[in-house]
Amino acid sequence: MREHPLATLVAVNDSGLVANHLPLRIIAEPAPGMLRGHIARANPLWKEYRSDIEALAIFQGPQSYISPSLYPSKQITGEVVPTWNYVVVHARGTLRFIHDAQWLREFVSALTDEHEATRAQPWKIGDAPAPYIEKMLSLIVGFELSITSVSGKWKLGQNRTAADRDGLIQGLRQADDADGRELASMLAAREA
Repeated sequence: MREHPLATLVAVNDSGLVANHLPLRIIAEPAPGMLRGHIARANPLWKEYRSDIEALAIFQGPQSYISPSLYPSKQITGEVVPTWNYVVVHARGTLRFIHDAQWLREFVSALTDEHEATRAQPWKIGDAPAPYIEKMLSLIVGFELSITSVSGKWKLGQNRTAADRDGLIQGLRQADDADGRELASMLAAREA
């Protein structure tokens, strides 16, 4: 959730299911924690949210297509098919919307600081003209999702033989995408 903070927030409002894609900030204490984010004031979610139904934040971790050619058993039996490996986390909870200007400023500052931390010259909220920041803050609504449950789901070849999992690790380590290499590392850690 921390390494892949862009979540799909699924909720029910007056018109049915809605999904928003938002960077969320995890607040661990008090357990089980909460997620904080913001949406555009023009987004009807904050006006129409059905508070009697939990919302769901889906964090998509690494994911990759898996070719049957990565499995040594392809050469032996041929009994392999393509698949997709992935890691996701689902956090469920109730939403509370926040309009307080000071809360929004502190949240946006913390979120920005978190994501700018690795840059050589991090951008700070104070780098923009104050009237512009005030205008931008007036165009958003903050929210907190009080977590009631968290579940992880993954498909990492756990249904394959040890030889096939090793072939999968070797093949994904050579992948030309970061997600494939990250899945290889996760699978190798599970095998250790």
